[in-house]
Amino acid sequence: MSEGAADFEIGKDGLTVIIVGVDGSPPSLHAAAWAGGLARRERARLVLVYVEPIASPAYWTAMGMAGATEAASAFVDEIRQEAAAYLDHAGIAWELVHHRGDPAHGLEAIAEERRADCIVVGRSRHGGGLVGSVPKMLVKGAKRPVVVVP
Repeated sequence: MSEGAADFEIGKDGLTVIIVGVDGSPPSLHAAAWAGGLARRERARLVLVYVEPIASPAYWTAMGMAGATEAASAFVDEIRQEAAAYLDHAGIAWELVHHRGDPAHGLEAIAEERRADCIVVGRSRHGGGLVGSVPKMLVKGAKRPVVVVP
């Protein structure tokens, strides 16, 4: 066992940090609600993560990138306001993280950084079959439990 490994074992001593992916879709809202309830019951910190995918053609030009960045910032502000209205009232400790890149890799990177005990995501709305590509990638390379909420 490497030095420092004994200090932290993912999910072995209850939940202290829960990561939830949010993108405004109905499945991500269901995942956020489920994760919020879990965080409240476990007295865990809830980290809402919006991963802004930068593979869109909007990022191919400077003008498009500026517009996409502005839209993403406005969306993050909207998420923050909605989260505050619900989570503050429920007494849940929370934060919102805005990350750019691939959603699955971004969620895992934030989970690793925050030493999260689990990642919660909604069932994908984009192809990928019943579960979706982001949940599949998270489960395939899981270092911590992944909960997929329909």
